[in-house]
Amino acid sequence: MTLQQLEYLIALDKTRHFVRAAEMCSVTQSTLSTMIQKLEDELGSRIFDRSVHPIILTQTGELILKHAQVILYNVRQLNEQLLTQKNSLSGTLLLAIIPTVAPYLLPGFISAFRKDYSGISLKVKEMHTETIIRKLETAEIDMAILSTPLDDPNILEVPLYYEKFVAYISPNEPNYSRDEISTGEMPYDHLWVLEEGHCLRNQVLNFCQDKSHISTYEAGSIDTLVKIVDTIGGYTVIPELHTDLLTQTQRLNLRKIVRPEATREISLVIRHDYVRQGMMNAVADSIKEIIPSHMVEERLKKFVIRL
Repeated sequence: MTLQQLEYLIALDKTRHFVRAAEMCSVTQSTLSTMIQKLEDELGSRIFDRSVHPIILTQTGELILKHAQVILYNVRQLNEQLLTQKNSLSGTLLLAIIPTVAPYLLPGFISAFRKDYSGISLKVKEMHTETIIRKLETAEIDMAILSTPLDDPNILEVPLYYEKFVAYISPNEPNYSRDEISTGEMPYDHLWVLEEGHCLRNQVLNFCQDKSHISTYEAGSIDTLVKIVDTIGGYTVIPELHTDLLTQTQRLNLRKIVRPEATREISLVIRHDYVRQGMMNAVADSIKEIIPSHMVEERLKKFVIRL
């Protein structure tokens, strides 16, 4: 028994005529007649009564027809689901990412994504948070990876992982001998942060009490801040994943931040009307491959993203 035979059966039931049924199925009459005959022989029952015109279903044929309709319906449903999945995992993905996350995620993410989802054309751009929000609103990008919460009702946030901040301290600082340091123990006139527009700058300032004497490197990167501390002295605050980019000597300058412990939430964000659920899971799954398990959002470890 084949799906093709079941399709011929249904066409013949609709037309009650071999020639018209053959035309409907785009085959010759002899092919359709032969396939119906083979199906009847296989089942050991007559499906159609050919002694009358137009032909009619036998009692057994009516039972077979009902099963054939259910089988073909389920096949169509399966094909539609596969087609939906295929469509959601093909085409172009326009992804934005903030500069203070990009260096740690992009190399591994792009490698994993291309390996698992070769049918998707991935285009990634670094943007500051304000630009990302604006481009999401105008539908110029599909989704973005950035620090949340944004508190924007038009944007849906799906937390991916949580990353701690650590202090990077010059050996010339008095607190260098400490194993851990609180934010109140970092002299703010010795603290280097990024320029305006970086969400990391805002996060650092959020747990600083006196912001009036903070040194700011205009138009810098985290890597540059580390080099400033190495050269000039002072402190900076860097994300946990940046520590993998440091040399063994530089890692001696790291200190845990306590009271309070500083953490940022990194999320996948989309417009509220975004519907390509499969694409979101493709991005999330690729990120889970490269982020240490202890950092991954617990729900993301257990469940897929559902819109």
